Amino acid sequence: MSERWTPDSWRKKPIEQVPVYPDRQALADTEKQLATFPPLVFAGEARSLKKQLARVANGHAFLLQGGDCAESFAEHGANNIRDFFRMFLQMAVVLTYAAASPVVKVGRIAGQFAKPRSSPTEKRDGKELPSYRGDIINDIAFTEEARRADPRRQIEAFRQSAATLNLLRAFAQGGYANLASVRQWMLGFVKDSPQSRRYVELSDRISEALGFMQACGLDLESHPELRTTEFYTSHEALLLGFEQAFTRIDSTTGDWYATSGHMLWIGDRTRQYDHAHIEYARGIKNPLGLKCGPSLKADDLLRLIDILNPDNEAGRLTLIGRFGAEKVGEHLSALVRAVKREGKVVLWSCDPMHGNTITSASGYKTRPFDLILKEVRGFFDVHAAEGTYAGGVHLEMTGQNVTECTGGARAISDADLNDRYHTACDPRLNAEQAIDLAFLLAELLKKVRSAQAKPMPAVAGL
Repeated sequence: MSERWTPDSWRKKPIEQVPVYPDRQALADTEKQLATFPPLVFAGEARSLKKQLARVANGHAFLLQGGDCAESFAEHGANNIRDFFRMFLQMAVVLTYAAASPVVKVGRIAGQFAKPRSSPTEKRDGKELPSYRGDIINDIAFTEEARRADPRRQIEAFRQSAATLNLLRAFAQGGYANLASVRQWMLGFVKDSPQSRRYVELSDRISEALGFMQACGLDLESHPELRTTEFYTSHEALLLGFEQAFTRIDSTTGDWYATSGHMLWIGDRTRQYDHAHIEYARGIKNPLGLKCGPSLKADDLLRLIDILNPDNEAGRLTLIGRFGAEKVGEHLSALVRAVKREGKVVLWSCDPMHGNTITSASGYKTRPFDLILKEVRGFFDVHAAEGTYAGGVHLEMTGQNVTECTGGARAISDADLNDRYHTACDPRLNAEQAIDLAFLLAELLKKVRSAQAKPMPAVAGL
């Protein structure tokens, strides 16, 4: 990796998970057009996120990262974005208040359109077509025309990302995130949930605390951290031509940044150290994530860390484990010990979704909630045993009232999956299940804080 990096140096490397575009000229023209578009995010925002992630890496905050498996053109709308943001705020406030931990909020949103696939093709009734790879590449309908990779879809992905970011910024800074509205964040279908009582009790305690501060003479309106929040975006850096088009030089530092999102991650299928995706990621200054699955060996991980974070900067690299409930103890322990032994500064996060995907008896791809919880507990157990910090979670979830993951407070069964199974790719936690998980995380973080027995920095916002 001593070669000079440029935004297009990845094109000289082998590449995995790349779609085949029949019209190469149309692809080149689209990428050229995208390169003239304004950035979606700014370098200063990415630097701000990196500083917050450094706090997490040092054990002083917690990373909550989550969102849709794959964003959809058809489901894009203000209500869906609002409900996702409300759910995210609820989870964050549970963690912040119940666990006394600042929460860094990073959504899988405003750019999470491309998906890696286990097979390049899909068969149905004897017919074989290219796999659906996300709306930025092709369409989910099972026809030859729909499954043809169309570069113009990247234009629509940009427009949707820009609109989504605009609304998220308005929600985060325009008063919607005001702690005084904590009770109002609850989604309608969650109000009769077994978890609603716990959340209402917590929100009442927050309201009482705010009332006490006002009674003591504190002007809450003069403290923007109580009325606004910081929210960042992230997605998998899979479609590298699109990423290159939005790779820009920051005028204040002279460094290259990906301006398609604040944080990008490299997936478990594209993390080969000498391939295109790692080559691209090593040259941008954004915070990076790296998915770590059961096939990743300790020596290979250390090599990847040296490539992606050569200066050993806190906040630069988040290692996102996705092992499965039955494998997390064995595989994560070996990686954590190796990274700790070599003195590498990383943020450890848990993706309890991808390693726990099964096919139900009714034929639906699903994820049992009890296995998701088991992997999260295993993640915390490993870090407690190794003397390291369990710093975050990475979830696929939605604010919609879906039935895609079995279990949870309502005990969604295999027979219930057909009711509201809407995902374009992988099953997602619904809001009720996500908040249930947030309460579990709060309890686990309380134990971590108790074991650390050291004071936490003042909480800023949620």
